Amino acid sequence: MSELINNREYRRELLKEVIKELHRGKSVAEVKEKFKDVIDGITSTELSAIEQELINEGLDVKEVQRLCDVHAEVFRESLEQLKKPETIPGHPVHTFKEENRAIEKHINENIKPALEKLKSSGSFEDAQKLLEHINLLMDIDKHYSRKENLLFPYLEKYGITGPPSVMWGVDDEIRKMLKDLRTTLINYDNSKKEEILQHANATLNKILDMIFKEENILLPMALDTLTEDEWISIMEESDEIGYCLIEPEIKWHPERVNVEKKEKFSDEASQSYIKFDTGILKPEEISAIFDNLPFDITFVDKDDIVKYFSNTKDRIFARTKSVIGRKVQYCHPPASVHIVEQLLQDFKSGKKSHEDFWIKLGDKYVFIRYFAIRDKNGEYIGTLEVTQDIAPIKAIEGEKRLMS
Repeated sequence: MSELINNREYRRELLKEVIKELHRGKSVAEVKEKFKDVIDGITSTELSAIEQELINEGLDVKEVQRLCDVHAEVFRESLEQLKKPETIPGHPVHTFKEENRAIEKHINENIKPALEKLKSSGSFEDAQKLLEHINLLMDIDKHYSRKENLLFPYLEKYGITGPPSVMWGVDDEIRKMLKDLRTTLINYDNSKKEEILQHANATLNKILDMIFKEENILLPMALDTLTEDEWISIMEESDEIGYCLIEPEIKWHPERVNVEKKEKFSDEASQSYIKFDTGILKPEEISAIFDNLPFDITFVDKDDIVKYFSNTKDRIFARTKSVIGRKVQYCHPPASVHIVEQLLQDFKSGKKSHEDFWIKLGDKYVFIRYFAIRDKNGEYIGTLEVTQDIAPIKAIEGEKRLMS
C-alpha cells in the first residue's frame, strides 16, 4: 500500500476519492479511517489542487462550497501539523494573520461575553451593547475585500480559480449573516432572543472556520505560488481598501527591492499627443480628465479582460490595479457571475446596447450603467461601466442661475 501511495498520480486519485466520498454522504469519521494513510502529510497546495481538479471535471463550485467545511475537518489534523511559513511585519500574510488574531480576540473578549449577558437578561440595553460589538466586527468586510480583490487575482493568474471562487462565496455568506444579525439587533424584540443567539453563534463559528481555512489552506498556498514582487504589489494597494480592527505598523521593504522607486514616463513620452477625431490630448491630460469625471468608469475589452478604470477621489466601488488584465467574471462574487455573463452575451450578440441598475448603499443612491462599445463598423470591442451616486442629483429642486 505504501508503495502505491508514494506514486504521485495514484495519491492524487486517492485524495480525489476522499472528497468524492464526502460528497456522496459519507461521514468525516468514516472517510478519515478509510483514507488515514493517504491523508497524512497532505499540504494545503495539494488540497486546493484536488478541489480545482474536481471542479474542472464537472463538480459544481456551489457543491464544493457547501462542503468545504467538511473537507477542512477531514484534513484538519494533517494541515495543522505542517510547518507554517514564517512572515514578517508588513508582509500581507502577516497582516492577514494579525487581523485574524484581532478578530478572534474581539469575538472571545467582547462578543461572546455580550451574548452570555443577553442570554441571561434578554434586555434591550444588552442587545444594543452586542450590536456595538457586531458593528465593529463588520469591519471584517475589508479583510475579505483585500483577499478577494488583491490576492485572488494573482492566484487566478496561475490557474487557481476554484478555491478562490468557493471562498468568496463563503465570505459573502458571512457578510449576509452579519448584516442580518445587525438588522435583527437594531429592531430587537425579546421574543427573538433565542433566534438571535443561535444566529450569532452560527455566524461566529463560520468566521472562525474561515480563519482556519485562510491560515491552513489559502495563505500557505499563496506563499507557495506568488512571487515577492506580487506580494509587494498587494501590500502597496492594501491601504486603498483598508484593514480590519488593526493596521500594519510598518511597511514591508525586502532588501533586494526599492519599493519607493516608481516608474516614470520620459519627458519626451509625456509630451506626446494622442489624436482624436475632435481634438488632441496628452496622456496626462486624458488621465486627469477621466479621474475628475463626476462618476466612475471601468472598461472591459471584447475578451472580457479589465483594461482600465478611472481613479476618481471618492470611488463608490473599490478598484485596485491588480484587476487590470483580469477576467471580469473573476471580479464579481460567484452569486452574481451569471448576471455578468448574460449581460456580456447580450452585448456581444447585439441583443442589447445598454443596461441600467440602481441600488441603495447607505446614504448613496447608486446608478450603475453598462454600455456596449462598438467600433465604426459596429463590431463589439468592449463594455463600459459607469457608476454614479445620484442621491445629490435627485435632491435638486428649483433653479440655480448664479455662482455660489
